Amino acid sequence: MAERGANPAPTMRKVLVVDDELTMAEMVADGLAERGFATTPLSSSREAAKRLADERFDALVTDLRMPELDGLELLSVARSVAPECAVILMTAYSAVDSAIESIRRGAYHYLTKPFKTDELALFLDRAIDESRLRRETVALRRTLKERFSIANIAGRSSAMRDVLDMVDRVADASAPVLLVGETGTGKGLVARAIHAHGDRASGPFITVNCAALPENLLESELFGHAKGAFTGATARRLGLVQEADRGTLFLDEIGEMTPALQAKLLDVLERSVVRAVGTNKEVPVDVRILAATHRDLRERVAAGAFREDLLYRLEVVTIEIPPLRLRRDDIPVLVQRFLEQAKVRHSRSPVERLSQDAMSLLLEHAWPGNVRELEHAIERVVLLGRAAEATAGDLPGTIGAKRDATSMFGGEVVPLREIQRRYVAWAYEQLGGRKLVTAERLAVDVKTLGRWLHATEEQTGKTE
Repeated sequence: MAERGANPAPTMRKVLVVDDELTMAEMVADGLAERGFATTPLSSSREAAKRLADERFDALVTDLRMPELDGLELLSVARSVAPECAVILMTAYSAVDSAIESIRRGAYHYLTKPFKTDELALFLDRAIDESRLRRETVALRRTLKERFSIANIAGRSSAMRDVLDMVDRVADASAPVLLVGETGTGKGLVARAIHAHGDRASGPFITVNCAALPENLLESELFGHAKGAFTGATARRLGLVQEADRGTLFLDEIGEMTPALQAKLLDVLERSVVRAVGTNKEVPVDVRILAATHRDLRERVAAGAFREDLLYRLEVVTIEIPPLRLRRDDIPVLVQRFLEQAKVRHSRSPVERLSQDAMSLLLEHAWPGNVRELEHAIERVVLLGRAAEATAGDLPGTIGAKRDATSMFGGEVVPLREIQRRYVAWAYEQLGGRKLVTAERLAVDVKTLGRWLHATEEQTGKTE
C-alpha cells in the first residue's frame, strides 16, 4: 500500500494505520496525512505485523476488532518488535473494557468511534513526543555511562583495578563515598563513574568545589536562600542540594568546608532534609553524597577543623585513588588516550606518537601533579610538536629533571628545619607516597610525619 503524503520528508512522523475495513484505514490515513504525518493504511493485521518488524514507524493506529490478529495481539507484536512505536487503538463503544486492557498492556491511548481526526492527531503528537523523549533519555544515559565508563578509566595496574572493583561494588548503593588521594589523581572522574554506573544515572550529577567559595557564598550555593535572607538576595534561590534531588552531589575538597556548614551537611546525611538560608522550613531531599579530599581528615579532626561525626558519616566507604607514581603500568594507556583527545582539539598537529626515549622519560618521572600533570604534558606535545613522532625534546623541561638527596639543596646553605622539610618530602616521594612505610623508615610516628608533610604543603603553596 502506498505511503500517504506527497514526497514525505525523512523527518516526517511515520504512522501505520490498520483497520480490516480498508476504506476506514484510508480515510484515517488521509486525514493524518493532511496534518503532516506520513501514513501507510493497511487492511491486513498480519501484513501490519510484518511491516512493523521490517520498517520503523513512529506510531501504530489500529482497530481493536479484526479477523486475523486483533488489536491486542497486534499491540503485543509492536511491543515485541518495535517497543519505541507508540500505539493508539480505535474501538467501538461496546469494546471499551478491552480498550482499557490495552492501556494496561502498554498502549498509549484508545479512541471510541466515531472520533475527530484532530483528536487523533493530538494524541499522536503527544505519544510520539513522549516516545522520543524516552529514547533521548535512554541515549543520554548510555552516552553518560560510556563516557564515564569504568572501562574508560585506565586501570591496568593492580592498584587501579582495586579502585575500579570498588566503584562497581558501590555504584548502586545510596551510602556516601569518600574519595581520598593527592591532587590530580582523578577523584572527580571516579565520582562520575560511580554516578554513571548506579541507579541514579538518570538523575543530576552536581559538583561543588568547597575550596572555591567563601563560607557565606558556599552556604547559599549548597542550601539555597529565601528572598531577603541577606543583602542582594532579591529572589528565592534553590540550593544545589535540592537540585541534586534523586541524583548525586559531589563535594570536592570537602576538607576545606567550615564546621558551621559541616553541621548543615550532617543534617542532609542523617535526616535527608535541607533548610535554606533565611528560613526555618525543612525540605526533604533524596540525594547521594560523594566527597573528595587530598587532606588527611583525621588530622583535620584532631586540629578541630573537621567534625568527627561528619567524618564517620562520610567514610562509610572510602576509596583511595593511588598517585600516578604508584601505577606506572597505566602511563602508556593514559598517554595514548590523552594523545587521541588532544589530536581532536588540535587537528592540525602532525604528532601521532611518542618516541621510545620520550616514553622512557614519562615512565621515570615522579609525577608530583599526577594524571593532570601528564594530561597537560601530552597536550603541550601535541600543540607544539613538529613531527609525527614526538621526542624527549618536545616534553616539558620538568619531565627530564632528576631529584636526589645530594642535589636538592643546589649548593646553598639552608637552615636545619628546611633540610628536614626537603628531606621528608624527598623520602615520601621515593617511597611511593606511603605514609606508614615512610614513617617507619624515618623512625617517627605517622602523626609526626603528617605534620611535617603538612608543613611541606604549606611551604610549597607559598612559593607557588
